[in-house]
Amino acid sequence: MLIPLSPTLLQKPKIAFLFIARNRLPLDVVWDAFFKGDKEQRFSIFIHSRPGFIFNKATTRSAYFYDRQISDSIQVDWGEATMILAERILLKNALEDSDNQRFAFVSDSCIPLYNFSYTYDYIMSTPSSFVDSFADTKQGRYNPKMDPNVPVHNWRKGSQWAVLTRKHAEVVVRDDAVFSVFRQHCKRKSLPEFWRDRPISADPSKEHNCIPDEHYVQTLLAQEGLEEEITRRTVTHTSWDLLANGEWERRGWHPMTYRLSDATPMLIQSIKDIDNVYYETEYRREWCTSRGKPAPCFLFARKFTRPAALRLLNMSVI
Repeated sequence: MLIPLSPTLLQKPKIAFLFIARNRLPLDVVWDAFFKGDKEQRFSIFIHSRPGFIFNKATTRSAYFYDRQISDSIQVDWGEATMILAERILLKNALEDSDNQRFAFVSDSCIPLYNFSYTYDYIMSTPSSFVDSFADTKQGRYNPKMDPNVPVHNWRKGSQWAVLTRKHAEVVVRDDAVFSVFRQHCKRKSLPEFWRDRPISADPSKEHNCIPDEHYVQTLLAQEGLEEEITRRTVTHTSWDLLANGEWERRGWHPMTYRLSDATPMLIQSIKDIDNVYYETEYRREWCTSRGKPAPCFLFARKFTRPAALRLLNMSVI
């Protein structure tokens, strides 16, 4: 006699989308259209926003985000260890659902470039995590005080916008040793915009400029000997090419923001056309593939203002 499978056993593995937001999600309408493309409940949503902020009819235009804020959020400061703590808290919450098998970090200025089905198949087609990771050889980032707990040969840099497998998400949540070292010795260098918040170093040349979220997951996975299990690139596009428009000094270390006038089909197509990433410090070119065939490198892109993202949505470009 055939015994029918329970709905639980038939559940497809899910991608947990882990949104990191200041308050609201300004691009919620764009993500609403994206999630509507899934008819099989193959995703879950977790939001880290400021403590006490609630997502409901008054604060979001998408029902997908109702009550999806986590209850144990913290106050996050850019360039501080609180950012990686927020990531760990998000992962801890998402791991409670055993159906969540991939964990994608998403910023509040990020847009999807493809529909849900393509994105899901791309991420689930490989058993590896997508983690932008390369050897950081520039002076000033690595703090020698991290040694021997985090030796320099395991020091890595990359984008915080990773997609992790369940195994690697569990590694991040269980970690205490590397996180403790980062919290103590990985601190950003003072910029003029922050001088009121932090004293100026007597000798700025000796001040390390360590941004925790650009190093933590990458370095942890290297420390744990897991680099063979990751695809060493991000699937989220960010433009740091600011010198051309002369705004580098004003923007400091922040990436380019795409505004209404930038939001064109040509821009999106130019991002979709990228099929490789070159890492200068390792002389490594990462050709992007999916299921063993050439594929676009990026599934998501940032940073977009709300008017820019809505314009692209209305054009049916995304």
